[in-house]
Amino acid sequence: MNPEKLAKLQANQNRSKGAPRRVIKKVHRAVAQDDRKLQGALEKLALVPQPYVEEVNMFLEEGTVLHFRQPKVHVSAASNTYAIYGRGEEKDLTELLPGILNQLGPDSLASLRRIAESYQQSAAGQAAMAAAGVQPEDDDDEVPDLVESFEEASIEETEEETKEETKETKEEKTEEATA
Repeated sequence: MNPEKLAKLQANQNRSKGAPRRVIKKVHRAVAQDDRKLQGALEKLALVPQPYVEEVNMFLEEGTVLHFRQPKVHVSAASNTYAIYGRGEEKDLTELLPGILNQLGPDSLASLRRIAESYQQSAAGQAAMAAAGVQPEDDDDEVPDLVESFEEASIEETEEETKEETKETKEEKTEEATA
């Protein structure tokens, strides 16, 4: 008997004779099971869901905001406990600035002052450059001047096309005459 075949057969002894190979499928846990565990933990803390919360912003010390859009919020007023979960994004304060002015507290006012000062400095710098007659380097937004008119260009294109068509028709007529 061939030793390679014998080694294969000995490796597959846990199967019965003539039975097909069985593939073990790994079952992944669904997110719903994790969500149920979270709901159970929230119930133990006596937290109740707070509906109709559109967004939650948490202001961090470095001037960034942890922004949750349509989060799930659970509240316990007695123990002053809040549970907020959902997809959070860390954004800069300037990205959310017009809509969150009413949410800013005394801690966030310092970062707001820094932003206002930086805008004033940049505006003052641009005004000084404009007064000196120096144009900023990024003039990419300007539309270039029109060098030639579109009407003349379209007339030239149609003339070239008619010339090509007349050459082709002359060549076809000479081929027909020689044939």
